[in-house]
Amino acid sequence: MELLLTLTGIITGMLSGFFGIGGGTVLVPMLLLIGYGMIEAIGISIMQMVFSSVYGSYLNYKKGSLIVDDGIYVGLGGFVGGYLSGSFSDSIPPIYLKYTFVLFVLYALYRLLTSKHHTEESERRSVSKALLLGIGTVIGFFAISIGVGGSIVLTPLLAGFLHYPLKKAISAGLFFVIFSSIAGLTGRLLHGEIALYDGAIVGAGSLIGVYIGIHLKEIIDARKLRFLLVVMYLAVLGVLIYKIVTASA
Repeated sequence: MELLLTLTGIITGMLSGFFGIGGGTVLVPMLLLIGYGMIEAIGISIMQMVFSSVYGSYLNYKKGSLIVDDGIYVGLGGFVGGYLSGSFSDSIPPIYLKYTFVLFVLYALYRLLTSKHHTEESERRSVSKALLLGIGTVIGFFAISIGVGGSIVLTPLLAGFLHYPLKKAISAGLFFVIFSSIAGLTGRLLHGEIALYDGAIVGAGSLIGVYIGIHLKEIIDARKLRFLLVVMYLAVLGVLIYKIVTASA
């Protein structure tokens, strides 16, 4: 089982670094397929996100692709929302969490498909810090409740609403996950249980994958990256719908 969890962490980390996601959008369905329950999968996912987001954001900062200013305010909101979610998901039946997960992925796909392509020379839209804080709080609250970092919604929002170039939106999305995942992990440890050993194995494996994923992200064309993002979201959506259908059959 340890080897399987390590490989799962490496795969998740690669996707996390490449797409700027915390990894929960991929890891939760994979853990469900392995045999974990929804609540267990969410806990392991949150712990893994701490590993991948901290290391991945460090690498993005070193490469100059991370915009920190807006990210701080959105991230602080994510911390508040992520912490408040600690006692939220346990009171909701797992099937409703899965439905919420599906809605998150559908919204992300919509934003990704409808947003225009912005270059490094595009002027970023300026919004109030209070709005950024509010956006982060809402995303962090609902995302951590379903075991994702929130970048699955934030990245398309940054690209479509604030006119970020896609690669910088991806880096900012992963930076946001630091705040939401640490808060979510804190809340889970205080209000519920997390499989710490399993989460540590997956998290350690993800460090290897993140390094590879970020390197690949920097060398790929932005339009190809957008296409691969859409493919990834559709794959995750398909796995989750399959699990919902088979669970209710």
